[in-house]
Amino acid sequence: MDARLLDILVCPLCKGPLEHDKAAQELICRADRLAFPIRDGIPIMWEQEARKLDAA
Repeated sequence: MDARLLDILVCPLCKGPLEHDKAAQELICRADRLAFPIRDGIPIMWEQEARKLDAA
């Protein structure tokens, strides 16, 4: 994932920062507790495609 792209991407819901989880190939929004998948190097930033994170 391009570092420049990571610098400008934000959560599509809250506009907050995202964390890149390289192992899981996801962009994580801690505020909304969602993980957006990265497929073939392309972040999928649709809410319906995001995985809900556990409360823990």
